[in-house]
Amino acid sequence: MSENEKNKHRIIEITTKLLKEHNGDTEKITSRLIAKKAGIGLGSINYFFGSKENLITECIQRNINTMLTGFTPEITDVTKNDGLSDKDRLISWASQTFDFLFENPVIARISILNDMQNYSANCNSVYTQKGFVFAVRNNQKEETKRLLVFILVSAMQAAFLAGDSVKDILGYDLYSRTERKLFISDTVTMLLKDTDYKEDAANER
Repeated sequence: MSENEKNKHRIIEITTKLLKEHNGDTEKITSRLIAKKAGIGLGSINYFFGSKENLITECIQRNINTMLTGFTPEITDVTKNDGLSDKDRLISWASQTFDFLFENPVIARISILNDMQNYSANCNSVYTQKGFVFAVRNNQKEETKRLLVFILVSAMQAAFLAGDSVKDILGYDLYSRTERKLFISDTVTMLLKDTDYKEDAANER
């Protein structure tokens, strides 16, 4: 690893740590503070990232990508039999993602809110959806898969952002891993039921 790569990695590492320490308050995380903690010159942040905002975005993107690549297969492995049904596979992947949100609330909140303000084909939310599409392998049209995972990811994000209120609204205590798994299981079961019904109806016409 070159000296530049080491410095860049150090900046990302320190910034991610500061995000957690300051509870996601980016106003308190100045470029000067990052440079001091990382032991690099102030100009290095602009040199490597263009701006503090770009740096924070990259930190969040890397965290999300690391989480997703932990369970999303490579395209060449999509047809490989893993012994799971689409339902079980989607519940497993979605549960891992949901746990990540609650275990990394600062990064997750910034990522979700940023996506809501700047929704695009390259945002973290869509990247998550693209990962989930690989979980649905049987008897589904591509458009149906994309809609299904869009609804699932959107429901997870809304529930996460609702925080304590979700227990009053939906009855799930999402600070409990068991309850989170139940929320995901119930949501996926409903979505797949609804999808199957629509496809059967379409085939009859």
